[in-house]
Order: sequence, then C-alpha cells, then structure tokens
Amino acid sequence: IPNKLGGVIALLMSILILMLIPMLHTSKQRSMMFRPLTQIMFWTLVANTMILTWIGGQPVEPPFIEIGQVSSILYFSLFIIIIPTMGVLENKMMKW
Repeated sequence: IPNKLGGVIALLMSILILMLIPMLHTSKQRSMMFRPLTQIMFWTLVANTMILTWIGGQPVEPPFIEIGQVSSILYFSLFIIIIPTMGVLENKMMKW
C-alpha cells in the first residue's frame, strides 16, 4: 500500500472483517469435521496469515511487495468471497 492512510484503512478493515464471519457463515453444518472444503480454506487462512506476518518484517523491496499484495488480496477474498461460497457448495453437497 503506497501511502499511510491506505495502510491504516487496510489494517482496520483486516480486523473489522473478522466481525463479519458470523454473518458470512452460510453452511448449515456448524462443525468443520464434516466439511472438507472449509477445512482446506481454514488451513489456507492459517498459511496466508503466516505469510502476511513474515512479509510484515521484510524490507520494502520488489519481491516482497508483490507477495504482500497477493497475500492481502487472498486474505480479504477468503472472507468476502471464498468462505461464503464454500458454505453454499457444502450445503448442496449435503443434499446430494
């Protein structure tokens, strides 16, 4: 993020998006034990959080900038797009 205001907004949104998780939960099955797609997305989120943590300590140089941007996009898309879609798909799989 090229300026400080954008960084502060992204940091605030990364924390506030965690409050949206109960509203974005669309699966009828509450436990992740019987939801293999959600288990994969959970471990993707864990790996992405580790990458973002590591990238935060690296110097601002070209390879690290791109990795951080891709990881940030993946972080937000996991919560906004991928996790709700997985819930809908898993509901359809349970009916199948």
